[in-house]
Amino acid sequence: MRIGLRPILLVLAGLMLVAPASAQQSALTVPGNLEQLTDRSAVIVRGNVISARMEKHPELTNLDTVVVTLRVRETLKGDAGSTFTFRQYVWDLRDRMDAVGYEKGQDVLLMMIAPSRYGLSSPAGMEQGRFRIQRDGLGREYAVNSRNNLRLLDDVGARFAKEGITPSPAAASLLARHRSGPVELRELTALIRQLAAGRE
Repeated sequence: MRIGLRPILLVLAGLMLVAPASAQQSALTVPGNLEQLTDRSAVIVRGNVISARMEKHPELTNLDTVVVTLRVRETLKGDAGSTFTFRQYVWDLRDRMDAVGYEKGQDVLLMMIAPSRYGLSSPAGMEQGRFRIQRDGLGREYAVNSRNNLRLLDDVGARFAKEGITPSPAAASLLARHRSGPVELRELTALIRQLAAGRE
């Protein structure tokens, strides 16, 4: 059976259109540890998502964005009031369908870069600076990003030693043993506060 050239070209063209879309949802970003993410962040907050809505950018009307508002529970760096709102560019069609995964009531810790001249922001390192808060059976809170915190704490202990910062015994143990997986929220926030204070 002979297959014409035109159907083959149509299939190849379709594959070329689909491939970039699947790559965009998991944006390729340079891995960053907690020190680097803290340095890149203008504001670091923990809170609950009040709303997340898709809308066109008010000036750049061809851009799809998600506007997210949090009820702030704790500010670890920068200035944030009782609510914090940011606008993030959305480039992947699948992310438009679910507001980039932000859901009402979701408990998150966000490490946000400073807004651009067009008012666009995002978590530092994209998914690396966005942590979902989980609770175990005893009610202990843990933070985890979409990379399962892989390499999040690499070399942070060396930075502390270089600058003469003394982490708590629990934090020192965490820095020595952690390679990936959820991190207890109180230890993570303590480390962020120490790193942020060292840059002020």
